[in-house]
Amino acid sequence: MKILITGICGFAGSTIAEELARLGYQLFGLDNLSRAGSELNLARIKGCGARFFHGDVRNASDLDSLPVVDWVIDAAANPSVLAGITGQVSSRQLVEHNLLGTINVLEYCKRSAGGFVLLSTSRVYSIAALAGAPMDVVNDGFVPRQREIALTGWTDCGINEDFTTQPPLSLYGSSKLASELLTQEYAAAFGLPVYINRCGVLAGAGQFGKPDQGIFSFWIHSYCRKRPLKYIGFGGHGYQARDCLHPRDLVPLLHNQMQSSGKHAGEIINVGGGIANSLSLAQLSQWCLRRFGPHPVGSDKVPRPFDIPWIVLDSSRAERIWGWRMATPMEQILNEIAEHALAHPEWLDLSSDT
Repeated sequence: MKILITGICGFAGSTIAEELARLGYQLFGLDNLSRAGSELNLARIKGCGARFFHGDVRNASDLDSLPVVDWVIDAAANPSVLAGITGQVSSRQLVEHNLLGTINVLEYCKRSAGGFVLLSTSRVYSIAALAGAPMDVVNDGFVPRQREIALTGWTDCGINEDFTTQPPLSLYGSSKLASELLTQEYAAAFGLPVYINRCGVLAGAGQFGKPDQGIFSFWIHSYCRKRPLKYIGFGGHGYQARDCLHPRDLVPLLHNQMQSSGKHAGEIINVGGGIANSLSLAQLSQWCLRRFGPHPVGSDKVPRPFDIPWIVLDSSRAERIWGWRMATPMEQILNEIAEHALAHPEWLDLSSDT
């Protein structure tokens, strides 16, 4: 079976490529190498036998010369929740990358009659609803007051696919939600088999982290190197919590979806680490303290746009439909990142855009 991975030189794309190669898939990859450091993954993907094409999903003509494949896994996106807001990337560039790029790939799938898997995000869920949920602080991390929350889609395991996607979501979140809707429309209009996987925070060794994306990697590398760190918003305590998932854990799900002959096509599922793989920034600092020794973390009480206090994905539907469960525990993910940080002192500089 032939697979095209867009954004193949990113952390998720390159990790998925290596794992799919072990399963015997014939791989092709497209990437514009715009992310600082992404060119370092070229050797990885070529080493696993993938044929690389230098191109941009925003340019429809860049997809014209691609070979016909059976499936496309769309891992190309600007994944920053602040993209289009802070000035490093314009709002138009963000929408062109995350939405126009999806349209161009869907058109390619329509021409080649191939299936399509969209890697979406937990940031399609409503910021206002998440921010308004009552929280307690337990062991330096926010914990929802479950008995006081009566929101559709909020469960004891996190938030499921029925949770509201009412804006504001951020330009990033809205562009991904729009991509989901168009993916479903293309499936209905042209008979394409499609799957939409809403991923929690992806994390692992080799990820290029920044304060607004790849936070687990950024925090551990920065702490290890004694770089400045700061808790932002929510009182400046670092209580905000997220779940994390290693992208290699996605591969059994992707394999099952692409081998399913369209079973459950078009459905949206959450794919996250869940309660067991959730951690606050303050708790992550305590882990770093035990691993690397003391390092001061600053505090800034002024909130950033689009930040939320707590989000953990309930992936029960993925388990019920596909038999999928998170496989890599939090401790293993953090240890892998720490080992990588110790072995690569230059990593933060390699991924800097300055």
